[in-house]
Amino acid sequence: MSDPTIYAQHIRIWYGTPAGPVRAVDDVSFSIQNGEILGLVGESGSGKSTIGRGLLGLLPPGSVMDGELAFKGEDLLALDQKERFKRRGRDLAMIFQEPLTRLNPLMRVSEHFTETLRTHFPKISDAEVEKRSLDVLQVIGIPPSRWKAYPHEFSGGMRQRIMIALALVLRPAFVVADEPTTALDVLVEAQIIRILRDLAEQFDTALLLITHNLGIIAEACDRVAVMYAGKIVEIGDARDVFSDPQHPYTQELLRSTITLTTDGLHSIPGAPPDLIDPPSGCHFHPRCPKAMAHCAVAEPPVRNKRGGKPEPGTTDVACWINQLADVPEDARGPLERGEISVADEA
Repeated sequence: MSDPTIYAQHIRIWYGTPAGPVRAVDDVSFSIQNGEILGLVGESGSGKSTIGRGLLGLLPPGSVMDGELAFKGEDLLALDQKERFKRRGRDLAMIFQEPLTRLNPLMRVSEHFTETLRTHFPKISDAEVEKRSLDVLQVIGIPPSRWKAYPHEFSGGMRQRIMIALALVLRPAFVVADEPTTALDVLVEAQIIRILRDLAEQFDTALLLITHNLGIIAEACDRVAVMYAGKIVEIGDARDVFSDPQHPYTQELLRSTITLTTDGLHSIPGAPPDLIDPPSGCHFHPRCPKAMAHCAVAEPPVRNKRGGKPEPGTTDVACWINQLADVPEDARGPLERGEISVADEA
């Protein structure tokens, strides 16, 4: 079997702050094959965008990243900044959320594409720039007549399509899509999902789709990884995870979604932890309705849902409930804790 497009193992990312280092991503591992879409879901502050930016080398000053990161077998973390810059755009691309803040309002669409292509192909001709740009715009449904328009002349959905086209025009093998449907209505959202699905199928592109919307994950993704407090707590085939969620956090997230049969709103008590000083043991134990005494003192390893070692094609989960044989009998009782106050939930 060929190398995966992206192979990330034991990735850790810290942000330096006056109060101490923030463990934004803490020992995260996954891989993405050609033509595969991996969805990354979790609450705000769970580390989703950080891991996406870290894969592309777009972390801000004051951050540190380590672990093992390979693109088609090449060690990206061993490259210097100049070499990693060469990979961005041509091999590794990102679709940002809020396109109006990413597109220059003083530049026409044609100028955005010209700048993008000339940065990576300095000798490309004007005719080739126009041809490649119009080809990719046609794929995402923007007519050639809008080639000379300014960003403000497009709707929000059309601007998001332009952002996707700017990523595609360089024909990258791996794309990070960071909340690509935020603030879009449901019809435009469905169009964007369809475009991303076609992107993976037609161009054999590996894609990491970052979102908090479980519906998008179910519709667009082959696999899903659930993040909580900088860690992946469950990862597996999207259909398996949604039909038979293993981690209590995944179960609570799915309970919080709204459907046509919803007759009341459900929320997870408490708030995400402070990543400068995260909870001991399982990070989710202060909010987990199924927490045992052992959950507060020991961090669960990642195992497949039957409790064995992770294997390709299985659902892997980091939860002691799936590994009861490794939990001392006297530590299997419910975790004793105080009532969560209103201030803690705020």
